[in-house]
Amino acid sequence: ILAQVGPPPPHPPAGPPSRREPPAGPGLELEVLRDTRNRTIRALCGQRSMPRSVWDLPAGQRRTLLRHLLVSDKYRFLYCYVPKVACSNWKRILKVLDGALESVDVQGKMDHKSDLVFLGDMKPEEISYRLKHYYKFLFVRNPMERLLSAYRNKFGEIKEYQQKYGVEIVRRYRKNGGKSAGDDVTFSEFLRYLLDEDVERMNEHWMPIYNLCQPCAVRYDFIGSYERLRDDADHVLEHIQAPSFIRFPERQAWYKPVTAQTLHYYLCNTQRRLIKELLPKYILDFSLFAYPLPNITSEFCRQ
Repeated sequence: ILAQVGPPPPHPPAGPPSRREPPAGPGLELEVLRDTRNRTIRALCGQRSMPRSVWDLPAGQRRTLLRHLLVSDKYRFLYCYVPKVACSNWKRILKVLDGALESVDVQGKMDHKSDLVFLGDMKPEEISYRLKHYYKFLFVRNPMERLLSAYRNKFGEIKEYQQKYGVEIVRRYRKNGGKSAGDDVTFSEFLRYLLDEDVERMNEHWMPIYNLCQPCAVRYDFIGSYERLRDDADHVLEHIQAPSFIRFPERQAWYKPVTAQTLHYYLCNTQRRLIKELLPKYILDFSLFAYPLPNITSEFCRQ
């Protein structure tokens, strides 16, 4: 697949003037990245065995995808939400666009179901029409960073996940772990759990992005990234012609981001064998969205 990725295209012609403050130019590096993603997706999805549409997917995979495609009929777009990739803020924007929320800055816990329209709740002909005619986008993130973010959030802060998953993980992978309350799951234990899990049965917070959003069955018009969240979000808001007062929300003060140093620490304190065995489950996320495989060499980890 990567052998088919050629040089980046020439600079595209300038588009119409923007209503918003234009982000800085993408630069050659970003052009190469986006072109690599597009070409790799085309090459992989062009293979005979890959689905050509939503209706080619097995029922379970189609159900997962349609449950993650949010609809705005007013602004004619579909957004595939990926947990741990700023999806709460995008849901907040959808609620403001549809008038269910006054402002993106309204405080309070995000309700991930109410006042949102899911493509899976529609009839087949309504689904097909929107897939054909609406603007479609998703946001992606480095797979290992996303897993670490899910681990720290769900097992470090949320009792429901500690009780539902943590207790079982510790019982399964730790000697004499039966008395754990599920709030002391180690990162290695979490990765071992993922290794044994069937990808299609995973919780959405650690299911691969490929399985959540099926980029072969759905031809996305734009794939934004967590690493360029603000600029890419502005691009989408511009494209859907959102009102100029709507902007992507600021990061909450309590949010603890996963830094490169934090990821480095966790990966280098985890058995290399475990990480190497886990990579095949997330390899499509790495390759399709052009993320480098994690560096866990001895030289890197000594730094």
